[in-house]
Amino acid sequence: MRIMVLAVLAATFGTAFATPSHAGTPAFKGNDTGGIIAYSLFTDGVDIKALAVNHCASYGKSVRLTGAQATYGGYISFECVWVHPGYGDAPLRAAY
Repeated sequence: MRIMVLAVLAATFGTAFATPSHAGTPAFKGNDTGGIIAYSLFTDGVDIKALAVNHCASYGKSVRLTGAQATYGGYISFECVWVHPGYGDAPLRAAY
């Protein structure tokens, strides 16, 4: 019985230590409805508005920033919204 318990524990901890941690989490993630940008990019001086504008423009949409969690490990969230008639043909891309 002890050998079986030790084998199960060894297998469990062996797999836990063999899997990668979340250190490779992307700093920018999104889809056609919106996304999140790591707050650390803002503190590093990256133009986060340009990142969001270019991302939403690739789907033919405009961007609206929805919130910021200004803490270590926080995120800035945005959503991609349809371009309203009368505001131009398509969203422009931001120049870096």
